Amino acid sequence: MDVREPAVAGRFYTGDARTLAHEVQGWLAAAPGGTEQPAGIIVPHAGHIYSGPVAAFAYRRVHRTQRVVLAGPAHFVGVAGIAAPAASVWRTPLGEVAIDQTTIRDLPVTVDDYPHAPEHSLEVQLPFLQEQLEPGWQLLPLLVGRTDPLDVADVLEPFLADPDSLVVLSTDLSHYLPYAQACERGGGTGPPDVARALGGGARGGACGAYPLRGLLVAAERLDLPVELLDLRNSGDTAGPHDRVVGYGAFTVGL
Repeated sequence: MDVREPAVAGRFYTGDARTLAHEVQGWLAAAPGGTEQPAGIIVPHAGHIYSGPVAAFAYRRVHRTQRVVLAGPAHFVGVAGIAAPAASVWRTPLGEVAIDQTTIRDLPVTVDDYPHAPEHSLEVQLPFLQEQLEPGWQLLPLLVGRTDPLDVADVLEPFLADPDSLVVLSTDLSHYLPYAQACERGGGTGPPDVARALGGGARGGACGAYPLRGLLVAAERLDLPVELLDLRNSGDTAGPHDRVVGYGAFTVGL
């Protein structure tokens, strides 16, 4: 059995299982819930102390699924197209998650563990999924490089339309702007305007611009609305105001 060990436990989130579960449960408890299951969610991927309180707003809307399709950018290894892992299991301090290799074999993606090994954008989502979902679900992780959004949409659209799947799109929004400027661009506390919050990110301000563009195309094809749940930045959560990163939590298709 090929296992991907956690790459950023102890750095982006605590490596102690009990403390990690307590922190994630606290953020989830502080976020408002909802009864309807979305087709997908958009969540940030910084260190948990910065983006965890925002991500919890989206994860509180998740109740059940058989498959999580988790897509995000590769920060450390260049990816041509879309890359899925070869590993059969991903591990975190909270336990193991089975990878849906059966479905991966049918997708137009590269299978390569190398870009996944150091990457945090997907790994930091797993503790939220492990705490919020009942055991038994499988994970389909996808790292998206410089790719035509239509190609990304072709991969994600069937899962958005599948009631047994949940699409999780991992991206931060604006990067390293002064606090006031980040708020103006939709990366901080402000009016709940989805177009303002996501528009700049999809045009390139977000580190996950390529997967985000594809998700938005797929949602438009299926006529799925995108709802903004929370919009803050690192200056609102645990960081200074001079250079902030914007975070947003959204549902797709409620």
